[in-house]
Amino acid sequence: MKILVTGANGQLGQEVVKLLRAKHKVFGLGREQLDITNAQQCLFVLDEHQPDVVIHSAAYTAVDSAESEEEKAFLVNGEGTKSLAIAAERVGAKFCYISTDYVFDGTATQAYREDDETNPQSVYGKSKRAGELHVRSLSSRAFIVRTSWVYGRYGGNFVKTMLSLAKTRDSLKVVHDQFGSPTYTLDLALFLEQLIQTEKYGTYHASNSGVCTWYEFACAIFEESGIGIRVEPCTTEEFPRPAPRPKYSVMEHGAILANGFEDMRPWRDGLRAFLNELKEE
Repeated sequence: MKILVTGANGQLGQEVVKLLRAKHKVFGLGREQLDITNAQQCLFVLDEHQPDVVIHSAAYTAVDSAESEEEKAFLVNGEGTKSLAIAAERVGAKFCYISTDYVFDGTATQAYREDDETNPQSVYGKSKRAGELHVRSLSSRAFIVRTSWVYGRYGGNFVKTMLSLAKTRDSLKVVHDQFGSPTYTLDLALFLEQLIQTEKYGTYHASNSGVCTWYEFACAIFEESGIGIRVEPCTTEEFPRPAPRPKYSVMEHGAILANGFEDMRPWRDGLRAFLNELKEE
């Protein structure tokens, strides 16, 4: 297959490009090669490459900055996605849009299903939902893949931050009242590889399976790394941030299971694999 990946220099984009290159012809495009906010460039680049699939992982992801840069967040996540979806439809490509748990308000007490009402509370979440709506209305061959708490070998993320902090501190406070599912980029990339080869279009929730809080995630990182550090639980209110975080953003994997895909492995297994990979590096 010919696969065009946007955001190819990002945390997920780099993982996807590396994985798919083994079996497919992959065009990994960063912002320098494709500015998704330029509608004409989207049309030109997709016409030039004629991909079978577009995996759209480029996004404005600075969650807190988005609160003061609303226009920019919507330009990239909303209008940029719209331009890309139009261009993909024109060349007859499947369109896979990477979305987020932030489209939910986090007030649920049980896992969100793919068809549950979205109600984003942050600018970032609202801009990503705008992208989802454009994809639904403009693409006839679309996969919308919502994921959460992403980490991997490329770029900065929670796991790397915890390991870095442990080098200079003997204790840490980590939020214990936000629940979700960590997702290892390699596991997400493996699922995307399976998904795009089908015609099972629709919305998917894709994260490693299982639930934890950020505090529990931090404890697991140190336990699996053999690092002795004191981790104390705290509340969201103790660490105020510009953008509201969903308190509960656990997502049910109904579409993955209903469409015959294998569920993603438990989050702790994914974490262990990632930490082993870091050690080997």
